[in-house]
Amino acid sequence: MAVSLTPYLHFGTEARAAMEFYHSVFGGDLQAMTFADFKMEIDPAEADLIMHSFLATGIGLDLMGSDTPSRMTRPTGSSVTLSLSGHSCDEATLRGYWDKLSVGATIGAELADAPWGAKFGQLTDKFGIQWLVNIAADEAPASGGADLPA
Repeated sequence: MAVSLTPYLHFGTEARAAMEFYHSVFGGDLQAMTFADFKMEIDPAEADLIMHSFLATGIGLDLMGSDTPSRMTRPTGSSVTLSLSGHSCDEATLRGYWDKLSVGATIGAELADAPWGAKFGQLTDKFGIQWLVNIAADEAPASGGADLPA
């Protein structure tokens, strides 16, 4: 059995739009269930909010997400940033993700040459999720920040 780590994103009432957006960026299979689908006791006006969604891409870029009904407190965690990393052979794919995530985003750092030899960019997407994109210049490991300076 393989162990995986999948980010779970919490939204106010925009989980459906956000997860459909990420589906358009990464592809894959998106499943979304509402509070009504689970027959949860909830304000009828919020019955169509997303209780649980799962985007399975088949390439390891999976996300989960949900809305927060008014009777619940939305979890916050600005200390979390999602990082997409790869090698120069992955540049077209990573640039494609960057271009799609950039729509309506606040760009913190344009995707450009970085001092550590990679191409790097940082943005906060239109749903408030922070992303880093790092394209290593060679075939050295790109995950876990191995190619970043100490």
